[in-house]
Amino acid sequence: MPYAAVNGTELHYRIDGDRHGNAPWVILSNSLGSDLSMWTPQVAALSKQFRVLRYDTRGHGHSEAPKGPYTIDQLAGDVLGLMDTLKIARANFCGVSMGGLTGVALAARHASRFERVVLANTAARIGSPEVWVPRAARARTEGMVALADAVLPRWFTADYIEREPVVLAMIRDVFVHTDKEGYASNCDAIDATDLRPETHGIKLPVLVISGTHDVAATPAQGRELAQAIPGARYVELDASHISNIEKADAFTKTVIDFLTESK
Repeated sequence: MPYAAVNGTELHYRIDGDRHGNAPWVILSNSLGSDLSMWTPQVAALSKQFRVLRYDTRGHGHSEAPKGPYTIDQLAGDVLGLMDTLKIARANFCGVSMGGLTGVALAARHASRFERVVLANTAARIGSPEVWVPRAARARTEGMVALADAVLPRWFTADYIEREPVVLAMIRDVFVHTDKEGYASNCDAIDATDLRPETHGIKLPVLVISGTHDVAATPAQGRELAQAIPGARYVELDASHISNIEKADAFTKTVIDFLTESK
């Protein structure tokens, strides 16, 4: 199981595709309360055309959960540090939710390291203190099992939850085993982040993907994000918050078409 020491934190990562080949890189960044396994539906298709780097955000999966609170600068810096460790000069980037927020920071502040960026089910400002402060507190005091029934139904439509109980069981298993302090510290990072003043300065090609039924990062917020970034594209899928799983085929095709189109 590969790890990299990045910014004083051991980050778990995985590479698919020919690591030593010449294909372009794409980096995949997970949502809050998940891990790199959330990208399983995309990996086979992406790795035919890209070298695919997935990683567990600090405080998630098999990555370390250093004492928080965390900041968006740390989350973005972890990506850059991982790229430096693996000698990746430039890459494409795709993130969902918290991973998308990380992508906004990277696109706005470190454009020279990236080719194209996909921001899925996210916004430049996600939620409010009324959401994040009690959620972080509950994670710390009651643990992840107590949060699961409140959070996970917001990730998928009711039809999908009824249709895919095995998928939901696996996602729940990852969620409840997320380090509670790591989860809470990432809530702190999201709560402290408002990148709306920086979006107008993004010059990279950007694709924004929203879910029609997403209540955590609404389509209105997705459209606002796309409209704020010069030249950004907007696509809406018939899904809730974790659209890369609920509408896996459409999500994968949309991302690959965007990443491989002629400039």
